[in-house]
Amino acid sequence: MAFSFSNVARLFFLAGLSATVAGCTSVGGARPLAFGPVEAPRIGGGDALLVSLNGGLLPPETIRSLGTPDQMRALAAEYEALEKAPLGQRVAWRSPTGNASGEVFAGTPYQVGQQNCRQYTHAATIRGAAVTRQGAACRNGDGSWTPLG
Repeated sequence: MAFSFSNVARLFFLAGLSATVAGCTSVGGARPLAFGPVEAPRIGGGDALLVSLNGGLLPPETIRSLGTPDQMRALAAEYEALEKAPLGQRVAWRSPTGNASGEVFAGTPYQVGQQNCRQYTHAATIRGAAVTRQGAACRNGDGSWTPLG
């Protein structure tokens, strides 16, 4: 997967910003973020935890070009990365038909007020076209994640 210079620069900027924000929110030393236990997301159906991601990071026209099971696989990977993946660990997904795949990785958790948040990146290949998007989301009390912006 090829990244342009601007994408690499943006990743470094987001990583630095995440570290800065995380450092600003801790008083008296580092304070670990505690994510409460939630059920693992299901693939298919109208799982509320996945629906709360509002279609995820991929552009709407791209996500709509996928069938519902593949849309849910992509959203489940975003949820898994936000909820459980350690910094730098990628969460991969792949369509059983082979026409779509992707991977999601989340940055360092940080707090905005009392909400736990993370920046994350979703890189996917849909019908041969590569797409990469970055964003941030904050965790709600019910275990769902709401994208910022």
